[in-house]
Amino acid sequence: MDALEGLPGDIRARIVAGVNGLDMHVLEAGAAGAPVLLLLHGFPELAWSWRKVMPALAEAGFHVIAPDQRGYGRTTGWSAEYDADLAPFRMPNLVRDQLALLHALGIARVHAVVGHDFGSPVAAWCALIRPDVFPRVAMMSSPFAGPPGWAPMPRDTVHDDLATLDPPRKHYQWYYATRPANADMMQAKQGLHAFLRAYYHQKSADWPLNAPHELAGWTAAELAKLPGYYVMPLQATMAEAVAPFMPDHVAPWLPDAELAVYVTEYARTGFQGGLNWYRVQTGGQNAAELRLFSGRRIEVPSIFIAGAADWGIHQFPGALRRMQQEACTAMRAVHLVPGAGHWVQQEQPVAVTRHLLDFCRANG
Repeated sequence: MDALEGLPGDIRARIVAGVNGLDMHVLEAGAAGAPVLLLLHGFPELAWSWRKVMPALAEAGFHVIAPDQRGYGRTTGWSAEYDADLAPFRMPNLVRDQLALLHALGIARVHAVVGHDFGSPVAAWCALIRPDVFPRVAMMSSPFAGPPGWAPMPRDTVHDDLATLDPPRKHYQWYYATRPANADMMQAKQGLHAFLRAYYHQKSADWPLNAPHELAGWTAAELAKLPGYYVMPLQATMAEAVAPFMPDHVAPWLPDAELAVYVTEYARTGFQGGLNWYRVQTGGQNAAELRLFSGRRIEVPSIFIAGAADWGIHQFPGALRRMQQEACTAMRAVHLVPGAGHWVQQEQPVAVTRHLLDFCRANG
């Protein structure tokens, strides 16, 4: 297997076969037998997104494991077809993937599970469903508001309402669930490299208009306050939505050689594997299964870390508050890191490492 260009020398890569139907690509650092930290990436990222924090966590005495999750990177065994069965991408199976990976590695229990972006709810559900295996959880950039309830939900008219705004808008997660979304990004007029450069830039602290604040509710008027990469122009693709914000410089935290890893991997696999995660979320398949846990809370020690310039913490109004007050009974801290937007562990790895180590070393 070719090494990932620019991977720090103290991080090693391998394929772990037979993981819940997958052959899973895993990055590791630190000594086998040390307490385990399991790091779960989000979209559109890879295990590669943890490269800046893994060496320091390993040096602090942990065995750090970061897989390419189902649908991503060099992990194989999943279907990239839009019309394939979506059941493997439902949240309980994503938790099963992590349990199967640990079993394949001979690990009965981790010290902590850490998730960023869409990896954050996977980490949260790992801790809620199997606290014996995941006795500590760090959620990053995406707050966990708790399991869905049993009460029937009223018809959600917000998408119809967004389309009637001036100018008309649409929510990116529902756009990601559409058939054209993968091709829209793969065939971006500006090219894949320029698309991802603009996308990562606009969601980072480098974009000066990222000044997040709490929204009053799930209404079109409130959601319209989100930037165009969250609530998009109605007729735009994501590539078109971010194109006007292409930076005139290369971000120090993501030089072209490192961005090229994402570009190369997504050029090979496409985005559909990751987009399928959004489809089961917006289509209700996740909620239908996860209602089984209605009323349950995360009872193990937990922490939340995000960039201070990250709109993701407020994109679902009230989620941050519900995480702190309802969904987690042992929330230790919420850290909003200055100088970071959505890609917090890449933009400010030193601060993220410090917060993770303080959390992992604390008693109780």
